Amino acid sequence: DNMTKERDQLQKMCFKGWTKFGSSYYYFSNERKKWTESRQYCREMGADLVIINSREEQEFIKEVNIYAWIGLSDAQTEGSWKWVDGSPLTTVYWRTGEPNDTGKDEDCAVYSNEVVSLNSWNDIPCSYETGWICERTVAPMWL
Repeated sequence: DNMTKERDQLQKMCFKGWTKFGSSYYYFSNERKKWTESRQYCREMGADLVIINSREEQEFIKEVNIYAWIGLSDAQTEGSWKWVDGSPLTTVYWRTGEPNDTGKDEDCAVYSNEVVSLNSWNDIPCSYETGWICERTVAPMWL
């Protein structure tokens, strides 16, 4: 019907450059920023750094083939990895031997496209400049 068409058009306009998967919209950036700057960018777009909580979502990101920040950090408490919304890790896709905190300042996580495996997360210093992935969930438009 017309209402659905109009809503879909509006959503497309609002999210130019965003990709829909499941109930979320994703923005993949090849620009290079530090973790906090990347998060700030996402937040200004009404989003946040991506929270990966299913195998399907991990596979979807793998298809994009990007080296990028995800919304995961242990900056608050070393060794206690938390998502940007405060939720603890349930599903994990660390690379073999990670997280290893090499150099003692690896407090932020990246999705690494350097591996073929689904296990692709790596901890690196938050000051490193790389791409990032934003995720935004869109609430249905109730009439």
